[in-house]
Amino acid sequence: MDIFKSSTIPVLQEVIGFAQARHEVLVGNVANVNTPGYRTRDLSVETFQERLSEAIEALHETGDTLSPGEISAQRDTAMQEVRDSTRDILYHDGTDLGMEQQVLQISKNQYMHNMAISIMTTQFRMLQTAISERV
Repeated sequence: MDIFKSSTIPVLQEVIGFAQARHEVLVGNVANVNTPGYRTRDLSVETFQERLSEAIEALHETGDTLSPGEISAQRDTAMQEVRDSTRDILYHDGTDLGMEQQVLQISKNQYMHNMAISIMTTQFRMLQTAISERV
């Protein structure tokens, strides 16, 4: 629906998707913490944030000259580019991170996921209120 595309919901959707993918990688690290020769893996939060910021900035720069339909199409394209770009930011860092560090990273990732879900829930409630014309 176009009503969702004109909000921050597509951005929050990307954050949630990234957090879920990173959670799977981090849980794999914990599962293999005692496996000889296993190298920990991670998804770069910094790279994801940079690419997402670039996509958002590009949308804001071009938003003034496009019609609403074109903005929606461009927003879809930009968010798809962010989604596609995160597929190649998995890295094997070669460090020997302990269980505590992995659990800390999982906790931080869970916080990011929960925050995005909370914001999205609030936006859906606001949309529901606007649609039902209640205050």
